[in-house]
Amino acid sequence: MSGSGKERPVLRVRDIGVTFTGTRGTVMAVEGVTFDLARGEVVGLVGESGSGKSTVGLAALGLHDPARTQVTGSIEIGGTEIVGAAEDTLRPLRGNRVAMVFQDALAALSPFHGVGAQLAEAYRIHHRSASRAEARDRAADMLERVGIPAARARDFPHQFSGGMRQRVMIAMALINSPDVLVADEPTTALDARVQRQVLDLLDELRHEHGTAVVLVTHDVGVVAHATDRVLVMRGGHLLEEGPTRRVLTAPEHPYTRALIGAAPTLTSEPGTRLPTVDEPEPKPRTAARAPVTATGRPLAEITGLHVEFGGGRTLLGRRREPARAVRGVSLHVREGETLGLVGESGSGKSTTARVLAGLQRPTAGEVRFEGRDISGAAGDTALRRELSREVQLVFQDPYASLNPRRTVEQIVTTPLRVHTEAGAAERRERAAGLLEQVGLSAADLDRHPHEFSGGQRQRVGIARALALRPRLIIADEPVSALDVSVQAQVLNLLMDLRDELGLSLLFVSHDLAVVRHFCDRVAVMRHGEIVETGTRDEVFERPGAAYTRDLLAAMV
Repeated sequence: MSGSGKERPVLRVRDIGVTFTGTRGTVMAVEGVTFDLARGEVVGLVGESGSGKSTVGLAALGLHDPARTQVTGSIEIGGTEIVGAAEDTLRPLRGNRVAMVFQDALAALSPFHGVGAQLAEAYRIHHRSASRAEARDRAADMLERVGIPAARARDFPHQFSGGMRQRVMIAMALINSPDVLVADEPTTALDARVQRQVLDLLDELRHEHGTAVVLVTHDVGVVAHATDRVLVMRGGHLLEEGPTRRVLTAPEHPYTRALIGAAPTLTSEPGTRLPTVDEPEPKPRTAARAPVTATGRPLAEITGLHVEFGGGRTLLGRRREPARAVRGVSLHVREGETLGLVGESGSGKSTTARVLAGLQRPTAGEVRFEGRDISGAAGDTALRRELSREVQLVFQDPYASLNPRRTVEQIVTTPLRVHTEAGAAERRERAAGLLEQVGLSAADLDRHPHEFSGGQRQRVGIARALALRPRLIIADEPVSALDVSVQAQVLNLLMDLRDELGLSLLFVSHDLAVVRHFCDRVAVMRHGEIVETGTRDEVFERPGAAYTRDLLAAMV
């Protein structure tokens, strides 16, 4: 909990301002932010992308490029002024008095060195007298402390899961027992159980070492679980601050109320329109969603699916065991139904979805669409082309899934050019209609992806998926990379389109609250197998599998 009011804060921020200079002029990213951080306290810095959260965190370590960034105001760590300090002053502080856990651990860690060597280097930089053996021992101790066996110190980052890589980042940040830890979205895109483990680890270590934490996040659940105080930011300004319980239960600012309300929970009413920042009091749905009947032949069906990767023999002729990604999975999606496929990273969710889309060859098993065997679509160009008229995908990353060199018109009309004889004028008219359907404008046709926000880019991806009027949409983590309010906008849109067009959806996600809100039935995967399947109410209210109960218990 927070320290005494008489104790000098370990981090003191006063009227901080950050301005970026680019080819289009200057942008004020942060303005007038002030707060203190006591020893052992955890403060949540919450807001949407572009609100200035990460900018404040980077400023605390003096990491902004002075050639392009102007930082004003004052930031003190243990009495040392950070703003305007020379690099010779900052270098001994970084990683020693103040450290940072970055969002993307795979990008932040060196792919060419073992994790133990990277931790040892972080230790020796600030302990010049330490021998290599001492640094290795310290690194091994820290790995053990964050739950990673010391025997894995020689392993490279790509050999770890996402959660374990994040543990390595935390170990590196804490190896020198810093006074302040800035954790920038440390649990984004992590599964419920791994997320809970990372947050519990941060809590243990801050109590053990007295480290104060600035937790940068857009996840209200994480804020509720892990912080003592919360600061709400929007557009570079601090809108509201106070004790976490008070802010989350009795928010004063309308934006805070909208941000909290936008996140579906395990107690919210499934299928209702979610409030957003732009529409804090959404209109109710015109009619309740009718239950999907369990009669008739499924639209899409997978039976006894197995998918293996690798295998074969080594250079010495020894047999190499294949990685079994999917093991005997059977599931189906009915006309007009939304099936949620949930599980942790590596459980086989996305591989199963890719097989159904005709993008991955199954090792064994049968895949049918409308009763027709499509198991060979990944290796049959004609069959794959035919299947893509009926089955389309919405991808997880709205930044990577759109060609940055193409206009929105070119992106949305690509399926029409490939699969239809429509002329340029007809394709443009269809694209304009699709944009209107997903809440954008025909005026956006000539713009490029970089000119849109993340939520708008995902709408472009949805418009592209709808171009051929498919009957099944496979949505692979379509909202996991989005802020909570933007996530609500996209979920509202998908619910509207599902009802309007009668779409069937396979909705792949690790977010149980989103799945409960959006899906009719749920299938739970673990280690490539289906451990439980049933209606939404059956799975969430009366889970039969111990693993499902563990996932629900881990929700923050």
